[in-house]
Amino acid sequence: MNKIIKTICAVLAACTSLLAFPSCKKDKNPNVLQICEVTHSVFYAPMYLAESLGYFQQEGILIELTNGGGADAVMASVLSGDSDIGFCGPEAALYVLVGGSTDTPKVFGQLTKRDGSFLVSRVPEPDFQWTDLKGKEILAGRKGGVPAMTFEYVLNQNGMTDGIDLRLNYDVAFNLMTSAFEAGTANYCTMFDPVAYEYEAAGKGYVVASVGEASGEVPYTCFMAKNSWIVSHQPQVEGFLRAVTKAVKYINETPSETVAPYLTKYFEGVSEQSLAASVERYKNIDAWRTELSMTEDSFNRLQDIIENAGELTRRATLDELVVNTYAKKVYNEVYAK
Repeated sequence: MNKIIKTICAVLAACTSLLAFPSCKKDKNPNVLQICEVTHSVFYAPMYLAESLGYFQQEGILIELTNGGGADAVMASVLSGDSDIGFCGPEAALYVLVGGSTDTPKVFGQLTKRDGSFLVSRVPEPDFQWTDLKGKEILAGRKGGVPAMTFEYVLNQNGMTDGIDLRLNYDVAFNLMTSAFEAGTANYCTMFDPVAYEYEAAGKGYVVASVGEASGEVPYTCFMAKNSWIVSHQPQVEGFLRAVTKAVKYINETPSETVAPYLTKYFEGVSEQSLAASVERYKNIDAWRTELSMTEDSFNRLQDIIENAGELTRRATLDELVVNTYAKKVYNEVYAK
C-alpha cells in the first residue's frame, strides 16, 4: 500500500508543478463529466452503452473518457482535480482513506461484481486445474491492485503461495502485460476481453479459466469522486448512475449480437463478432451489478483479499468509503418502470 500512496503523491506533486499528466489530464469543460477509467475493456460495456444508446444525453450529460492505465493513476487524477469521476478498483480509494486524506474519494456506484480477467496459457489445457500453475510464472497485474490481489487470493484458496509454489510477476505495467506475454515473458497471463478473445482467436494463446468465477463476488470496478464533488454535483451523480443502470438492464435483457454494434466505435479494429463473444462471456459469468450499490459482504471480502496480500494496514467500515444512497434511488426508479 505504501508504494501506491507514494505513487499517487508523486503524481500530485507533478501536477502542482504544472507538469503534464499524460493519461488523464484534460482541459476542463463545465458541460462535460471527465471520467478516467483504469483500462479499456468490454468488461465495462454498460458505461459505453449508456453513451451509445443515448442514456447519458437523456440526463443532460456528456462524458469524456480517458484511460489511466492503472488504478493509482486514476486516483491521482481524481485527487488532483483533473478528472471528475474515477473508474477503477475501490482499493485505490481505500488506500487514500487509510492514509488519512481530508477529502477522501467516495465510491458512489459499483459496476462490476467480480474479476473480469481470464487466464491465458501458451498451450491448450482443456482440463485445466488451478494446481497446474505450480512451478509456473504468471503475469497477473500490478502489486497492490485488485487484479493481482484477487488472483493471489484464488491461488491461496487452492493451496498455493506466491514465491513458494509459483511466481507472480509484478514487474510489468498493467497495460503492457499482453505485449510482454507475447514477447515471451511468463507461462500465463491474465487478460480482459476483447483482448483475451482476440488473442485466442489469433492462435497466440488459450483461455483456460475465468478468475472471476474462481474468486466469487467482489466489488471490482467502481465509480468514485471526491466527497466534496459528489455533494456539490448530486443531480449529475444521480443522472450518471441512472444512465448506467439503464445500460446494465439493456445488456442483460438483449442478445449479445444486438449489443455489439453499439460498442464498435469504442473498440476500433475489433469485429462485431469479437465484441458479441466478449459480451456473452461476461454475461455468462454474471459480471455486472443490476443495482449499482455495494454490499457489506462484498466489501468485507475485498478487505479480506487485500489483507491476504499484505496491503492493508487497517480495515474500514462500508460507510467510511461508500455512499449507496444514489445507486439505490435510481435503481428503484429504473426498475419501477
